[in-house]
Amino acid sequence: MVEQQIKEIQGITSQEAKKLQEKYGKNELISEKKESVFHKIFHVITEPMFLLLIVAAGIYFILGEPRDGAIMLIFVIGIISIEAIQEWKTDKTLKALKDLSAPHVTVLRDGAKKVINSADLVPGDIMYINEGVKIPADGIVLKSSTLCVDESSLTGEVEGVWKSITEDITEKNTDYWRKDYCYAGTLVIQGTGVILVDKIGSQTEYGKIGQNVISAPEASTPLQKQTGKLVKLCAGIAVALFIFVGIITYFNIPDHGFSDRIIESILSGVTLAMAMIPEEFPVILTVFLSMGAWRLAKKHSLVRRLPSVETLGAVSVLCVDKTGTITMNQMNVKETWSILDDTKNLIHIMGMACKQDAYDPMEKAMISFCEKEGIAKDILFGGELIKEYAFTDENKIMGNVWKNYEIITVAAKGSPEHILKICNLTDHERKIAEDKILEMSKEGLRVIAVGQVILNSVYDIEEDIKDCRLQLCGMIGLADPPRESVKEDIKICTKAGVRVVMITGDNGITASSIAKQINMPNSDKIITGDELNAMTDDELRERVKDVSIFSRVIPEHKMRIVKAFKENGEIVAMTGDGVNDAAALKYADIGIAMGKRGSEVSREAADLILLDDNFSTIIDTIKDGRRIYDNIRKAVGYVFSIHIPIAFASLFAPLLGVNPASLLLLPLHVVLLELVIDPTCSIVLERQPAEHDIMDRKPRDPNEKLLTSKTLIKSILQGFTIFAVSFGTYFTFLGYYPDNAALARTMGLSIILLANLFLVQVNSSDSEYAIQSFKKLIKDKVMWIVNLGTVLGLGVLLYTPISKFLKLTSLSIEQIGLVILISATSVGWYEVVKMINNMSRGKSKKSSYEEN
Repeated sequence: MVEQQIKEIQGITSQEAKKLQEKYGKNELISEKKESVFHKIFHVITEPMFLLLIVAAGIYFILGEPRDGAIMLIFVIGIISIEAIQEWKTDKTLKALKDLSAPHVTVLRDGAKKVINSADLVPGDIMYINEGVKIPADGIVLKSSTLCVDESSLTGEVEGVWKSITEDITEKNTDYWRKDYCYAGTLVIQGTGVILVDKIGSQTEYGKIGQNVISAPEASTPLQKQTGKLVKLCAGIAVALFIFVGIITYFNIPDHGFSDRIIESILSGVTLAMAMIPEEFPVILTVFLSMGAWRLAKKHSLVRRLPSVETLGAVSVLCVDKTGTITMNQMNVKETWSILDDTKNLIHIMGMACKQDAYDPMEKAMISFCEKEGIAKDILFGGELIKEYAFTDENKIMGNVWKNYEIITVAAKGSPEHILKICNLTDHERKIAEDKILEMSKEGLRVIAVGQVILNSVYDIEEDIKDCRLQLCGMIGLADPPRESVKEDIKICTKAGVRVVMITGDNGITASSIAKQINMPNSDKIITGDELNAMTDDELRERVKDVSIFSRVIPEHKMRIVKAFKENGEIVAMTGDGVNDAAALKYADIGIAMGKRGSEVSREAADLILLDDNFSTIIDTIKDGRRIYDNIRKAVGYVFSIHIPIAFASLFAPLLGVNPASLLLLPLHVVLLELVIDPTCSIVLERQPAEHDIMDRKPRDPNEKLLTSKTLIKSILQGFTIFAVSFGTYFTFLGYYPDNAALARTMGLSIILLANLFLVQVNSSDSEYAIQSFKKLIKDKVMWIVNLGTVLGLGVLLYTPISKFLKLTSLSIEQIGLVILISATSVGWYEVVKMINNMSRGKSKKSSYEEN
């Protein structure tokens, strides 16, 4: 009936194709709309800290101080530039990675075969596919000749799928994926077919996943949420203090004219507001995350979204696709069993039963295994090929008839059940064979039976392989093996409190076998796709708490699983390489795609792309994510510490009746501290190596505050100490030299600047002493450049004409020595606190050891 339909079908005409294209559009996926550069810039400058800087710069321009205003605007432009350059580099790499679909396809139009661009396909087209072709659209199988398709990019399973027309399918199909249907993005590995195009573009299964990817909401990372709250709180405090200090200053200078009093009051308020707002946060975050992305790029990992670098450190659940992520996505012969104890012959016959130009992953594995065993291709295929028995979905057997030196051999392989039917076996031999098949299947192996028969002449060759009477050679067990490093990676994840979950389209027995091989916890607990369909979201949320394997799942299931984990409060990372993984990659907190073999859709959906497809790189990113978060917390604590002397200097001076012209810090000096000190010091903190126990800890609580009470108390104590010594020195010198405010200001500002350098070293670790942290980076050129650059920068500010512009003055040798001594003392006391804490921890460990 179908054959008759094909004969009657002449395909569509070019005119009909044109009309259909107007209706359905091009056969292309709808790309996610890229955010414009102007939108990105607008998003950056609407942050509270940037708004304040822009307002302050505007005030300077209005007051006729364009140079001061320009310096402030340089700060904003610098941040925008860093983000723009990072995104440009990422997009450039992604363009080089793209793996485009088949550009051309043969169709039947106007009653004749034509080659057209695959983008011009329309529903109703008749397309012809053959071995090696990437299918460009979804369609119904009208005709197939030993048609086998690799659907691993869509389903995640490496085993080829044999296609048939609907009438030839005898068994009822309960699977989501149909055998009488072909899908866009999949690869023909054997045979030919005639396909009636049913769906194109975004309507295909490939396209639906792309649409789910695009529709996935963009959620802020835990770090972004924490810093957002922190900045808003500081902004609220800053506004209140801005008004308070402005009023105090206004009443402190009654001798000034009204306009001058207003201007001085506004500038005093702006100075304090700028001191209270942590403008360094975007600098710190951008520097830390950009540097983290750069380091990961050196390890063959491409970061698409900067916040994902840090979020990886908070991951508590790592969902992995079995095929291609846990496994190599490459079939290998894992076990051989010869019923006659002649393994060499078994392997030889196995190879002779394969196609010479194999596309099927299992046949490739078999030929490769033969070569490893010393049986080269010229030995396997060196004779005369007399006949081929093609594989059919009905027979599930294939074979070749070879003539070698007058010896005619039928070499066959296929489904064990079908091979055993045509083998001459005693009941005892059959029982032994069936027991071996069951044993190998339980190990998660794909079992192939091999048989042979020696013929007397070409006249004995049967027309159909089912009519042959074979001698059973044995069984071949194939598997897609785990990657060599995965077992150790799983061990590290488990120790680090990161739960690994396997999500696969394969059957549960195979998945469980792989999980046991890599020592994955809960490897015996499995949920199937059918069970998932029967579960409510509430039931699924409960079940995922102790189940680590999900089998026979489709793309929609993967999204549900990821959502269930997220709703349980987990931070979820999802890895994958196929189109079937793309939507889940997008919905996860962190999507990790494979760069070499990953589909275009999965790469576009991911936050991180592994350019070397190495699972171990994920462990490196988790470790680096934790290191970065640790260092960000240190940097945030440092920022709060150093903002206290700046803020309180701006607050106390008006309260003590200091003339606005003699203030310790003018707005320009605050900007100077932001531009010169804080970004450079944050670079030193970013370069601090990971603590020794970083992968022995559990993942941090995503709701944990970035600035904990312990860190806050430490920062306040350090900040007030620096404030006390810097402002005290400034106020003392101002009392001795009331007409030389520049000297007093220079002493106080120099103490704050040098205390910064000491503070960075002291805060590099909560347990190691500053000298130890310094030694770790003693060969680091960047650290030396930063520290020496800051010192040289101070020298330039004090001993060049710039000092007058900044209302500073030069210092004597004695004054410089006093500044260094006071700066070191102001932060050095925390080293004593570390020593006391270390002694306490040592006693605690010793006591615990003795108890055990």
